[in-house]
Amino acid sequence: MKRTLRFSWISMLMLTLLLTGCGVNDDQSSKDNKDTKKGEEIKDYTVTDDTGKKIKFEKIPEKVVSLQPSNTEILFALEQGDKVVGVTDFDNYPEEAKDIEHVSDSVNINAEKIIALKPDAIIAYSIGDETALKPLEDAGIPVFLIKSAANFDDVYGDIGQIAKVMGVAEKGDELVKDIKSQITSVEEKVKTLDEKEQTYFEVSPAPEIYTTGSETFQNEILDSAGIKNIFDDQKGWVKVSDEEVVKRNPKSIITTATYADDAVGEIKSRKGWEDIDAVKNDDVHLLDENVMSRPGPRIGEAVELAAKTVYPDLFK
Repeated sequence: MKRTLRFSWISMLMLTLLLTGCGVNDDQSSKDNKDTKKGEEIKDYTVTDDTGKKIKFEKIPEKVVSLQPSNTEILFALEQGDKVVGVTDFDNYPEEAKDIEHVSDSVNINAEKIIALKPDAIIAYSIGDETALKPLEDAGIPVFLIKSAANFDDVYGDIGQIAKVMGVAEKGDELVKDIKSQITSVEEKVKTLDEKEQTYFEVSPAPEIYTTGSETFQNEILDSAGIKNIFDDQKGWVKVSDEEVVKRNPKSIITTATYADDAVGEIKSRKGWEDIDAVKNDDVHLLDENVMSRPGPRIGEAVELAAKTVYPDLFK
């Protein structure tokens, strides 16, 4: 089961690389889509999705389907979790999300089940066959598509867009402000460092080893945490060899392979890796995959987690 999930994750990761795009943030509804007071109702407003399409909403959604875990997290962070009626098989945060009806595996969707839920809106995602969304659109359900976030600004844009869809634009602004404040707090601490620690960040373990290069939001997490990604000279998701990692000799190693039986032990036991400084000094760490890989409201937490892992003395 774990192996099946792993290959599914790698497939999604590759699709994400191909379909990465920036958010569209310059839309405004026909009325000011600010936080509504209790009992107040907004009708007939539009919000532009990441395809540039203006999606019309006849009312603020009371029932929403989310087709990506990061967007589900955004909805909950905006205090809209009670309106979410459908999610993917991978939605596990916050805890309440686990009990919501599953309608997708993040690539394939069950249109029939979604339509039966009678949602007022669907927050879709650019991974998978977008033509599968047509039955939902034909059913008259507003489908709002979010593309994969490549950096923090894209995440902030996603939050802003979803907040507008839900009629809580001001909450979106506040959430973005809080995340930025958390990241700035970490950046101020790591500014005192003489140099950034050379770190290898592994997103998929052997036999097909993948890391993250530049132009990914994971690389931005590392950079904001004052960490030097040893593969930031390459772009996107990078398949690497044992020899190349050994040659670059990282001082610390971070893995997010939480689905593996013993990710840290497996790394330490790789042939040739015993010569790497990080392995010699037992500086190999397993971090929560969901926190470190989801382009959602926990990116501030991800920056702090990475910094505390590599520079624990700064946070004592």
